[in-house]
Amino acid sequence: MIAMPVTGLALLLSVQSRAQQQAHSVSAKQATRDIRVISSAGARALADACTAWAEQNKQVVAMAILDWGGNLIESHAMEGAPMNAIDTALLKAKSALRWRRPTSETNKMVRSGQNLAPTFMRDFPQPGALPIVVDGQVVGAMGVSGADGEKCAQAAIDAVFKGQATSSSQ
Repeated sequence: MIAMPVTGLALLLSVQSRAQQQAHSVSAKQATRDIRVISSAGARALADACTAWAEQNKQVVAMAILDWGGNLIESHAMEGAPMNAIDTALLKAKSALRWRRPTSETNKMVRSGQNLAPTFMRDFPQPGALPIVVDGQVVGAMGVSGADGEKCAQAAIDAVFKGQATSSSQ
């Protein structure tokens, strides 16, 4: 009876020792990775560019810009936007970030029955949001409520990132 616990303990110590050796062999550079984030100035520029596009196209929108971790960096509602517009834009942006694709694509997947997960994961798969991808890395998302949300977000992404960002990681 005593042999079983001792053998198990020896195996556990062996596994722990190996894990500790591997942990010590990882450099700080290997233990981290560089990520890009949307700056406050970048998020403000996205909001300003979307607002300019909406005004030029005679539309009223609200927007939310998230960083790669889903944190709200900037939000803005144009005068005349409904009181729930920023909340809607935020939900759309979170969905685009989670699924790493435009919410119009997620909406099509749900409507066709191809993937119903967004409906029970508390996502909001309604058109109007885009992920922001720089060098293949999702750095954030922009959700727009009202009118042509994805067109407004794409115009803002194009204006701010000047072709250095895309709206899909696929």
